[in-house]
Amino acid sequence: MSDILIRNIDTLITMDDDRRELTGVDLRLSGGVVAEIGQGLESGTAETVDARGCVVTPGLVNTHHHLYQSMTRAVPGAQDALLFGWLQKLYPIWAAMGPEEMFVSAQVGLAELALSGCTLSSDHLYLYPNGARLDDTIAAAREIGLRFHPTRGAMSIGESDGGLPPDSLVEREADILKDCIRVIDAHHDASVGAMVRVGIAPCSPFSVSRDLMRDAALLARDKGVMLHTHLAENEEDIAYSLARFGCRPGQYAEDLGWTGPDVWHAHCVKLDGAEIDLFARTRTGVAHCPCSNCRLGSGIAPVRAMRDAGVPVGLGVDGSASNDAGNLIAEARQSMLLQRVQNGADAMSPREALEIATRGGADVLGRPECGRVAVGRRADIAIWDTRGIESAGSWDPAALLLAGPSRVRDLFVEGRQVVSDGQLSTVDLGQLVEKQNRLAKRLAERT
Repeated sequence: MSDILIRNIDTLITMDDDRRELTGVDLRLSGGVVAEIGQGLESGTAETVDARGCVVTPGLVNTHHHLYQSMTRAVPGAQDALLFGWLQKLYPIWAAMGPEEMFVSAQVGLAELALSGCTLSSDHLYLYPNGARLDDTIAAAREIGLRFHPTRGAMSIGESDGGLPPDSLVEREADILKDCIRVIDAHHDASVGAMVRVGIAPCSPFSVSRDLMRDAALLARDKGVMLHTHLAENEEDIAYSLARFGCRPGQYAEDLGWTGPDVWHAHCVKLDGAEIDLFARTRTGVAHCPCSNCRLGSGIAPVRAMRDAGVPVGLGVDGSASNDAGNLIAEARQSMLLQRVQNGADAMSPREALEIATRGGADVLGRPECGRVAVGRRADIAIWDTRGIESAGSWDPAALLLAGPSRVRDLFVEGRQVVSDGQLSTVDLGQLVEKQNRLAKRLAERT
């Protein structure tokens, strides 16, 4: 891998420990890390990239996704439903998917993320119809070129046992735990700078048993991997927890070992003050998914209160069946706007929202070597061209979330170029989209 020298950067937003913003600097990438930051760096044998007129940031980090859903956007009958009704409409469609649909849908979702500046994404895959495996999405991430944190999700309580999913989509709990061990042993890389790490992620309190939640936590800690699930997503979720378990979601999580710096929960829209304090005290992370929460009418997560209390918060685009898009820079803007709607115009600055989208998400995923631009950190870099119409007339080009492009110009992951001049450089995007549409049409005809 040759060195890359990014030259003539108008503004470098480092998100380092001092939150420095540097002007007129160069950036050298070597061996997968940031090797040098300074002015007038010698190019030597390095490949040069001109960033004149551009803002450079750390690559964005996506902490919650369901990549398989990229094939089921805007499904009639699910467009205006609340969470539980939305799931019940889509479960039979997802049950008709297989390995090919999982692979292609993941490629599309990851490509969309890359074009929006994302270099590291998690994924929560909790159903495995017709021979699909977590390995399908890992293969997709390898081809697109993103750093990947897939989680082996699961559902074990079907409709016949009082759960939400159809019985055809649930698995035996012994089989779930066995496959968790398999995928961790096959794919998890605990080293600094790893391209793939694997987590364990039972889907939700309404689709798995207490025993599986507890056993998953024990297994994850034995294997040294992280834990992930959905929690406190909407009022239906809270009502289910109170009726079924006799407690709120935060207590349920704590009782089963689901708090700590190795745990992050998706949504958390309805956490109360005591639960926020619990998460802050235990350093339990939250994946905030503002667009999906709006789309499903779930509410506005108390991100301001979480951040003020010290809860680690990252951003997630969630699945494309509930967001319908996977644009992470747009997600960051939405998070800023919603906190202002809820708490006032000074509730969240564009720079704070960008911080949540970069180092905030990296910290939630246990990746402090990512999400910031500093010597020795990973070479995950996004270059944003601010000479276009979106930034025309902007007095502060670094305020990307107020007046900036929603598509990245160049993207580097581990020092390798994934997006060049606004185009994906690792796969043929036109062919990929055509294949996705063909498979989606076939899926619609089957169901």
